[in-house]
Amino acid sequence: MAQFQKPEDAVKYRKSVMTVMGNHFGRIGAMANGRVPFDAKAAADSAAIVETMSKLPWEGFVAGTDKGDTRALPAVWTEQAKFKERSEKLQTETAKLNAAAKTGNLDAIKTAFGAAGQSCKACHDDFRKD
Repeated sequence: MAQFQKPEDAVKYRKSVMTVMGNHFGRIGAMANGRVPFDAKAAADSAAIVETMSKLPWEGFVAGTDKGDTRALPAVWTEQAKFKERSEKLQTETAKLNAAAKTGNLDAIKTAFGAAGQSCKACHDDFRKD
């Protein structure tokens, strides 16, 4: 926890990362689901951000950050191997999404978006309140 002065700083950090990642993931989803017109450059830009952000929040899940303003379930700390596996799966799937977005092919993006979304959901189902 050397980079965080207080546990609440770590919580704030990881929540901020997840917010930015979710925002850009949502932009891709809106295109993949036809709610907004497809823009290959915007999709690629957002996918690059999502991939980068997918690597960041995990250092914020340190001892003492299981209390306070957090939606993390105790399972984050009691099932660390599974949590690590899920975080790695997210990183793998967002890398695939980024690669698909670089092609500019909407169908490839849709496929990769679905897999990345399932990865997000699986982790949230097991490790996040509500």
